[in-house]
Amino acid sequence: MAIYAISDLHLSFGTDKPMDIFGMHWENHAKRLQENWLRMVGADDYVLICGDISWGINLEEADVDLAFIEALPGSKILSKGNHDYWWSTAHKFSSHFELRGYKTLNILHNNAYKAGDYTICGSRGWKSPDEEGFNSEDQKIFNRELERLKLSLKAGQELGGEIIAMLHYPPFDSRHRPNAFAKRLKEFGVRTCIYGHIHGNANESWKDEWIDDIRYHLVSCNIIGFSPIKLR
Repeated sequence: MAIYAISDLHLSFGTDKPMDIFGMHWENHAKRLQENWLRMVGADDYVLICGDISWGINLEEADVDLAFIEALPGSKILSKGNHDYWWSTAHKFSSHFELRGYKTLNILHNNAYKAGDYTICGSRGWKSPDEEGFNSEDQKIFNRELERLKLSLKAGQELGGEIIAMLHYPPFDSRHRPNAFAKRLKEFGVRTCIYGHIHGNANESWKDEWIDDIRYHLVSCNIIGFSPIKLR
């Protein structure tokens, strides 16, 4: 059993949102992702997908993208990104997945999952307070996501095992100084965290970076060559 990570798939099988408008490196990215995934990931492995999964605006529109992920090998743990407008309630996810016969998709939302000897926790996170335009509404979302991370980490503590954290937004400011999300991870003894959201101007070292005794991996799919990275 291995644990892989990737983020920002930005699938759009059910919508007209071609990603190559953001650069030719996105051309046929879903096919390239599929080929790399099939080459690397086995049925007994886990893949952590930390947000911006589908451009669908509701669960029905995103379903074709979810079906694409379901058909790939491994158990997948999905968390929310800022563009996942299709995200719904736990009850709706459960009902939809049962109706569609999905067996390998697991939604991370105020909870935690076991992945072999490891425990997977996380939340969406939010933009850092030093970001231009950060306002009082952003602060409310920031605080809410911080509480959701705490709920997930508490659930993870109860499950036991070394925690791997998933965030969509990086848990530090533009100068990579830890913010409240990073401090919460440290409070719960987290040593490994994956994040996405960033697509350009990324330093190569961000793919595997130590900050204050926590190992961070930037796993936005275009940054890592549309191929899941192996964490464990």
